Amino acid sequence: MAAEPSDFEDEVFDQFLSDRGHETTPVRWDQSYNKLQCPECGGLHDTSANRCSVCGWNPST
Repeated sequence: MAAEPSDFEDEVFDQFLSDRGHETTPVRWDQSYNKLQCPECGGLHDTSANRCSVCGWNPST
């Protein structure tokens, strides 16, 4: 069974991806006035939303 990667290993992998032009920061909801805006499709949702009802995106994917 594989061991859980350490924080150091995560940082090394993130640096590897970053050096090659990949985004390594987590994608979050955008803000539009008092609404959450989906970064994938631009759909607007109430601040309590945890999934985009338009395209299905959620912050954990």
